[in-house]
Amino acid sequence: LEPKLQELRIINEMCITIGLCLLTAGTFIGAIWANESWGRYWGWDPKETWALITMIVYALVLHARLVKRFRTMLAFSVLSVYALSSVLMTYFGVNYYLAGLHSYGSTEAPVAVHLLIGLYGVITVIAVRACFKRGTQKPD
Repeated sequence: LEPKLQELRIINEMCITIGLCLLTAGTFIGAIWANESWGRYWGWDPKETWALITMIVYALVLHARLVKRFRTMLAFSVLSVYALSSVLMTYFGVNYYLAGLHSYGSTEAPVAVHLLIGLYGVITVIAVRACFKRGTQKPD
């Protein structure tokens, strides 16, 4: 089981690395497009700001492996799952809760947003349980 988990971690890390590169490139290309369209590169619109936050979050996940405490497979997995929440906020949160150039502004968010919040609550409980279970196991 351990080699399969290690393989999944490597795949996850490669996907996050590629995704971060593409997100960064997309943000820069979007800034160039915004300059051509609106005459400014960056306007601190909620969507632009959350795209930057998502870039920073994923950069932190990739760089967390350099900190000794976060080198474990469990820490990387939990951090990568929580990093996905920044992408979900960029899409759902900005589009349905915040006002700006990129929002669709509705008075009521779709049911999926509330389900995602509940799902992240369940993930938090599972992550805390896994950390405590791992901490109470006796080394071999």
